[in-house]
Amino acid sequence: MKNKYLIPNLILAASIAALFTAPTTATAQEACSAYAVQSGDSLGSIAQAAYNTFDYQQIFNANRGEISNPNAIEVGTILQLPCLDGSLPNAASAREIIAEQEAIQQNRTTSSSQFEPPIKIVSANGWAPFVGEDLTGGGMLVRLASTALKRGGNDREYNVNFIDDWGSHLETLLPLGAFDISVAWYMPNCAKIDLLSASMAKRCTELDGSLPIYETVVGFFTMPDNDYRDVRDYSDYAGARICRPEGWFTFDLEEQGLIEPVVTMVVPKSVNDCFELMKSGEVDVIPLEIESVAGASAEMGMQNEIVQNPYLTNLLELRFVTHKTNPRGRVYLAMLNRGLTEMRETGEWYAIISNGLAEFNAMTN
Repeated sequence: MKNKYLIPNLILAASIAALFTAPTTATAQEACSAYAVQSGDSLGSIAQAAYNTFDYQQIFNANRGEISNPNAIEVGTILQLPCLDGSLPNAASAREIIAEQEAIQQNRTTSSSQFEPPIKIVSANGWAPFVGEDLTGGGMLVRLASTALKRGGNDREYNVNFIDDWGSHLETLLPLGAFDISVAWYMPNCAKIDLLSASMAKRCTELDGSLPIYETVVGFFTMPDNDYRDVRDYSDYAGARICRPEGWFTFDLEEQGLIEPVVTMVVPKSVNDCFELMKSGEVDVIPLEIESVAGASAEMGMQNEIVQNPYLTNLLELRFVTHKTNPRGRVYLAMLNRGLTEMRETGEWYAIISNGLAEFNAMTN
């Protein structure tokens, strides 16, 4: 079945070639190799063996065409385990692909001399590896946006600012036109708008979004002895104390009926605060992206103290967003979409993502 998240053609072709040129498929879970899934394997156990982390997002990204459910990988599936720099086995490195596309762009000429004002992009800090001023290029999602504006026939100038009050992006900065694009937001299933809180429903009624720019795995994390560790249905979380930091999305929980008073929502300031509360026994479950959990738990020294539910995950799509009142908003999104489409075709999308995750993994391991 064709999937829009298949590895870009350039990288996929190299990976397939590697399968046929390698004498055998690796039986051990080793980075930079092809691995056949064995009975009892999970993406988490493979990531632990190959990279010494439970964060399997990089494996998921590299094999999206082979994985429909992160909790149920089929025995015999051949997975490409990325190298430590994020590249795929026997394929061009992320840096080589990025450099090649930048060289091609430098040789392009624009047919219009008409001045167009720079597109104003806003993001925030404290959300590694996705965005942050301390990350290369402002983080992998900012890099996707800035690169997309130079690809797909685009040649637009832009500027990026980081304003750490995420709520102000949607409530003030985009509606007033202070910025054109915010990087980046999860968008709910707007067909289920009746299930959403007022703040989450506004994402449907007030925002326009780009094509999906990245798909994240949201896992449900607990302490090993917690009663909610291995529940098999979302309804089994009834009565749980669930931690989600202030200003973060909640629509994924709302769509599953996990709202008060069914559950108790605990809303501290930060992801690290959630782990402090879990350590002290004040919350049961932390449902967050596995990258965010990997970073925060490592910082808190808790990476070996928490476990992920092996049966339940949510797959959520991040998008660039603009406000519906912006008269040029949809034009800017169309430009970003053109650039993103070209980047997926050339392999540059995967290269930027894998390069960003490799940088993040080096910081947290």
